[in-house]
Amino acid sequence: MSPLNKSVWLLCIAALAVSAPVFSASLQELTGPEKAAALYSGPITEVQLRNPNPLLLPQHEYLQRLVAETMNGWGPNLLVETLYLYRKPQTASNDGEALHNAAWSDAERTGLFNQLNALSTLSGIEYYSASRRAMRTFYESSQVIDGPDSKRPLPDPVYATALPASVSLYARQKDLTFGDNIYRYDYRTTTDAVFFVQENLNAMTIGIIPAVGKNKFRTVLAVIDCGDTLLIYAAAMAKSASLPGLGERIGNSFTNRAEAILKWFTGRADTVFQK
Repeated sequence: MSPLNKSVWLLCIAALAVSAPVFSASLQELTGPEKAAALYSGPITEVQLRNPNPLLLPQHEYLQRLVAETMNGWGPNLLVETLYLYRKPQTASNDGEALHNAAWSDAERTGLFNQLNALSTLSGIEYYSASRRAMRTFYESSQVIDGPDSKRPLPDPVYATALPASVSLYARQKDLTFGDNIYRYDYRTTTDAVFFVQENLNAMTIGIIPAVGKNKFRTVLAVIDCGDTLLIYAAAMAKSASLPGLGERIGNSFTNRAEAILKWFTGRADTVFQK
């Protein structure tokens, strides 16, 4: 092949690579066919109160490493996992095309990442309190702060274009069950997913009862693109105090709170896909 023809051939290959669609993993590949079918009927939740081991973890290599890292070395005795399926509205960029598993656009991924950073919008959300058998405010207030010591309020961060591979921020969140607490949020991004890990930086109490020690509560949230849907995985884990009935009470609370967070995220995701 002549140098000229070789150059033309390479340019053609490059053009095809740019124009070819990017595909996401399918829901069945991530969860298996049984869970994939069940998710269309509603969320799936697993609660483990001793010696927990993830049961709902999707077949996503990065997420599996992240969960393993988050659980390693501190012995959580409580794990609440939830899988949830978000169906993209009709205005999503890839809807109506034959490419069922075409990936989200960069703008959609950036928009979803910004919504996960919008921690101030958690203020006032509600969850169902099993002990009170009624809806109750989850976070009375929620705001990003400049650090765990000075605690000066900051606006929610917004990214316009390129997303960082990892970034951390701090938040002060007043929870009507566990009190006024400081958390660190560690965000990660990949081509097909966005994540955060939340960790408490002070001890959490229920009234005057010590419930969870410093750095002994962590939540992993993952949003994975599946083409026409998003798979959301949430895992709340804690090393709770060994008091009769406390683990079960915290487990019920975490389950209902996970549903509230998923409802919050669904509303935020709608604003991204309906633009």
